[in-house]
Amino acid sequence: MGSFQTRNPHAVCVPYPSQGHVTPMMQLAKLLHSRGFHITFVNTEFNHRRLIRSKGPDSVKGLPDFRFETIPDGLPYSDHDGTQDVPALCDSTRKNCLAPFLELLAKLNSSPQALPVTCIVSDGVMSFAIKAAEMLGIPEVQFWTASACSFMGYLQFSELLKRGIIPFKNKNFLTDGTLDTPIDWIPGMSNLRLRDIPSFIRANNPDDIMFDFMGSEAHNCLKAPAIIFNTFNEFEHEVLEAIAAKFPRIYITGPLPLLARHIPDGPSKSINSSLWKEDTKCIEWLNKKEPNSVVYVNYGSVTVMSEQHLKEFAWGLANCKHPFLWIVRPDVVMGDSAVLPEEYLEEIKDRGLITSWCSQYQVLSHPSVGVFLTHCGWNSTLEAICRGVPVICWPFFADQQTNCHYACTAWGIGMEVDPDVKRENIEFLVKEMLEGDKGKKMKEKVLEWKKKAEAVTDVGGSSYNDFDKFIKEAL
Repeated sequence: MGSFQTRNPHAVCVPYPSQGHVTPMMQLAKLLHSRGFHITFVNTEFNHRRLIRSKGPDSVKGLPDFRFETIPDGLPYSDHDGTQDVPALCDSTRKNCLAPFLELLAKLNSSPQALPVTCIVSDGVMSFAIKAAEMLGIPEVQFWTASACSFMGYLQFSELLKRGIIPFKNKNFLTDGTLDTPIDWIPGMSNLRLRDIPSFIRANNPDDIMFDFMGSEAHNCLKAPAIIFNTFNEFEHEVLEAIAAKFPRIYITGPLPLLARHIPDGPSKSINSSLWKEDTKCIEWLNKKEPNSVVYVNYGSVTVMSEQHLKEFAWGLANCKHPFLWIVRPDVVMGDSAVLPEEYLEEIKDRGLITSWCSQYQVLSHPSVGVFLTHCGWNSTLEAICRGVPVICWPFFADQQTNCHYACTAWGIGMEVDPDVKRENIEFLVKEMLEGDKGKKMKEKVLEWKKKAEAVTDVGGSSYNDFDKFIKEAL
């Protein structure tokens, strides 16, 4: 028996194949690796090719005890360098990934020099891994990479149908005030309106792929042996208590970017999971700016907008006269590449820097950044908290509306852009955040949250202890 005990545990980590899910799964995998786990990190073949394109073939070489493997996502072959069509990808992963994943696990277990797989950590929306682990008789944990408040929101999709709230009675629900209907029956969530529920209800069709997928994947998590959340107790305490009442086996181990400071320096530190090439010039540019003076603008890895919105937005940034760093992905405008007129580039040349991708955590850590204009994806929201930067929220889809509601109300760290964006609104919000009293209050509030986030991820803090418990009990 003794010889088995000394072999390292081997965790297979399976993120959902888009950047906002790969990033936190990579943080979690590195943390497990630093505690002696052998890691197999499973990307889809499509994203594996993108990693090689953005970082070179060495980026997926891995280490002897931190390996990269791939499974197909079930979609037709493509060399497109951007995020795939989300509904098609969701539908395909749930229908097509179990068989190739089981094949991969069999391959890992039968290779002569390999360690047997001892546990699986899978993305909360890749629930085929629960089945795979059951078949192999090994522990499995679902890692919910978004907010706890969004998880609770998705769990209500079936209830919204049952109560006849969806489908909406007529086509005008987006503009006629229907979305302002208060929702007061969700456990652990107060002052909510329909518009604050994850946006897939707006498809207004119970058979819509994303409505069905997210509602059922959230429920599938409740069938897993355990769920891990990238958040911290005080930040989402009411909703976490309500989830724990339904499902006691949860571990609250965030914010992972701060927990990751316990990873010792070594070769695993340099493993990078960015699917885009990062521009490093922006740090030199930030070095020349005053403290707290720059607006950092980034819409994450999936969000797209209309060309009209892009223009209003761009002139709003120009007119506020503050320096700004704006990340514009090549695919940010629907069906078109983002092109801004010559006279615009002339107008902003002394104070605006536009680039295509950056290391966001590094930028938010920079003292010259004063406010973050964000789509409110969960990684961006947590990184803003970890670095003490208040937010201007312009949510687009999924959990972003829910996170935005909390940022502007419960957490007191942000203000929301009018969904039909106008340049005057952008200019007003930036000036208010960087010069006004409201902005000062939000800066104080976000610095308080930063202190709390650092405390819970310190040795002996609640998230640090939960991470220990997670390894001992769940894996």
